[in-house]
Amino acid sequence: MLKFGLYSVVLMVLFSCEEAKKQMLKYQFSNELIKHSGRSEVLTDQSIALIGSAASVEFNVKGDSVNIYLQTESSNRNYYVVSVNDVYKKRYKIEGDSIQKIALKLPNLEQNTIGIYKATEASNDKIIFHGVDAVALLPIEVKQFKIEFIGDSITCGALSDDSDIPCNEGEYQDQHNAYLAYGPQVAKQLNADFMVSSVSGIGMYRNWNDENSEEAIMPDVYDYLYLNKDNLKPFNLEFQPDIVSICLGTNDMSDGDGVKERLPFNAEKYTSNYIKFVEGIYKRYPNTKVALLSSPMLSGDKQKVIVACLEQVQEHFKTQNDKDIALFQFNDIYPHGCSAHPSIEEHKTIANVLEPFFKTLLVKE
Repeated sequence: MLKFGLYSVVLMVLFSCEEAKKQMLKYQFSNELIKHSGRSEVLTDQSIALIGSAASVEFNVKGDSVNIYLQTESSNRNYYVVSVNDVYKKRYKIEGDSIQKIALKLPNLEQNTIGIYKATEASNDKIIFHGVDAVALLPIEVKQFKIEFIGDSITCGALSDDSDIPCNEGEYQDQHNAYLAYGPQVAKQLNADFMVSSVSGIGMYRNWNDENSEEAIMPDVYDYLYLNKDNLKPFNLEFQPDIVSICLGTNDMSDGDGVKERLPFNAEKYTSNYIKFVEGIYKRYPNTKVALLSSPMLSGDKQKVIVACLEQVQEHFKTQNDKDIALFQFNDIYPHGCSAHPSIEEHKTIANVLEPFFKTLLVKE
């Protein structure tokens, strides 16, 4: 069995226990055999830090079992998801700061694709991948399309999964499942790589309970890897998405907690910030297609106001930049998870509703 870190391999030839100790050889192999996606980074010891929602490592292995080595930096419990051959296995809890070995039995001898995804968002600290024991690593598929999903708690998959701890119990991260959120699910349906850039409570010009006086908004933090203003490490340009999907407005439109002062919704400020943000997206990704989503949690007049603002953003780029921005308007709301957020089942419904919309955008011109 081989032990794979990011750049090194240790090979043990199992002739006998004594001979095996003498036959330990070190090799180098391409980092293409272990793919890390989303808001993640390679650390100085060559381990991989999964930072943002649904950030992942993925690899193909030979053999019917593997050992995976993970660690969390969170002072509270953290969560990750394992998929095998693109089939959801389960969400696992991880806590403590020691490196943990996770043993997996696999269905096939010749090849299995393993994915490890951070279930929580960037504010829950890193989950660190230290390597894998396997018979062999095999080349990993390079997918044709890439999609980035920008959003708030909905896009994080927050408050969607009460399978371990019921709603209104435990800590906020206990009901997170970013892997089963609508973004990763529709990307998988389209066989696309994805990145999730989302922060709970965040908005385009103000947040759920803050008028942008104390808390950063998405335009303030998007360009930083950790999606906050405490860690100013830049978010690099390696990931060049075919589509950038933006779903922000639920928190801008929020009434807050009813205690802290909340001003009336400012449509002009929201639209102006949105236009500036999309200009930054085009500067970062000149060849991308931008897709604006209305909110799957708003209905009635609030939804109409948000859609009207998004139509203004569309019109601006059509007339000023000759850019065709797509707009998707939700016809239903999805409130059956915790705190009126979409549940896992509703995220799947949202993914199904969005699939034909994104599929049209992915058609090569």
